[in-house]
Amino acid sequence: MITFSEFFEINSEIILFVYGLVFFILGFAIILQTRQSSRLDLARSLRWLASFGLIHGFHEWGDLFIPIQAGYLVESTVRASHLLHLVLLAVSFTCLLEFGLSVHPSNTRRRCLHWQSILAFLVWVIMLAALNRPFEPVDVNWRSTANALARYIIGFPGGMLAAYGLRAYTLMRIKPLNVPRIVKMFRIAGMSLGFYAVVGGLVVPPVDYFPGNLVNNRTFEVFFGVPPLVFRSLIGLVISITVIRAMEIFSLETDRRIEQLELQQIINAEHERLARDLHDGAIQKVYTAGLLVESTARLTEPGSEMDRRLKKAVVALNDSILDLRRNLEELHAHSQTTSAPLRELLERIAANPNYNSMLNIKCTMDLPGDKNISARRAGHMCAIVNEAMANAVRHAGASNLNIHAFDLGARLRIEIKDDGMGIPEDVQNGFGLRNMQDRARLLNGRLELGNDRGAYVRLEIPWDE
Repeated sequence: MITFSEFFEINSEIILFVYGLVFFILGFAIILQTRQSSRLDLARSLRWLASFGLIHGFHEWGDLFIPIQAGYLVESTVRASHLLHLVLLAVSFTCLLEFGLSVHPSNTRRRCLHWQSILAFLVWVIMLAALNRPFEPVDVNWRSTANALARYIIGFPGGMLAAYGLRAYTLMRIKPLNVPRIVKMFRIAGMSLGFYAVVGGLVVPPVDYFPGNLVNNRTFEVFFGVPPLVFRSLIGLVISITVIRAMEIFSLETDRRIEQLELQQIINAEHERLARDLHDGAIQKVYTAGLLVESTARLTEPGSEMDRRLKKAVVALNDSILDLRRNLEELHAHSQTTSAPLRELLERIAANPNYNSMLNIKCTMDLPGDKNISARRAGHMCAIVNEAMANAVRHAGASNLNIHAFDLGARLRIEIKDDGMGIPEDVQNGFGLRNMQDRARLLNGRLELGNDRGAYVRLEIPWDE
């Protein structure tokens, strides 16, 4: 029966491959899931952790493949491979250190320490150059020394700072979002990075100086009965799982932004409905009541008590009409009832960060320079375009959207087309679609919805009132 040491020695190639694979998957998963359009600073900081995972994975695979290829390569190529192998280790730790610096929520501290990662890498290079036999990667003792220095100078500080920075960011930026499951994942990831800093940064190949002559791969395996590579693999697996799970924060952020868009569209539509009700109902009724009071006042004796009271009533009714009109203007203030040219209005909608951070928007316009529509009609038109774009974001799962406006002579056509899943056949007209159709009728136009390798909304209105 074989011992643990013999088992791990026999399967060392498999362990090396799995160790490299764990970190490679970490980096690759972060690249796939990170949202560069996110408003969280974490999205920019995670690219350094992704770089660490990818580069560190390649470094560990170097331990597996360089010995296999050494018998088939010339000495100069083997020397270059070993040197590149050590550089990959130092660069990966530099990325980990940069992640720790960039993820910390304190901007002041981040600016002060930003260059520390480059400085640490340069210190490692200078110390290697100061050795008696500089840059001799074929020599095993030289490689062990270079490896140990990279872990002491860059790896251990980088791991500890990454653990501290991720913990601080979680407490200050993620915890207030009220997502306890994601907070838990980030905390576990932070603690795992701390453990990795110890096992990956302080446990080094055997060297002749302190502390590497006491704490190294050989003494670690003697004490625990397991090679440090196994511990690093398990810690790397925990880091990968927890970070990948925690990156659900970006999907949650996108969902909340879509909910805000949907809520804003509902509020805007409700404002329009209230404005129409005020204009067509309350104001007209108060105005009619004022006319009736004025006609009654003409039937009374001038200067009488009845005449004075009716005149006061007319003044009060006129004041009420003014108040209602002010309220009407406030309800219209949210919409784009502006006299800006139509081309500028559509470009402004396409540049809205609420949309173009989640969609690739292309705006093409074949419009004459001497034609425009009134501010009131422009408000309805912009509301329809906004609602169509919001539907593409929250329902269609689209990645690209085209806005095409062109002149048909007496009429204007605007088409909004996406590359999403399209409009279901059994779709029910919700509040948003009904509001779009109401606005199209107010514009004396025609609204058409359909599917053509995605959904499209086609609005056609006359140029004239």
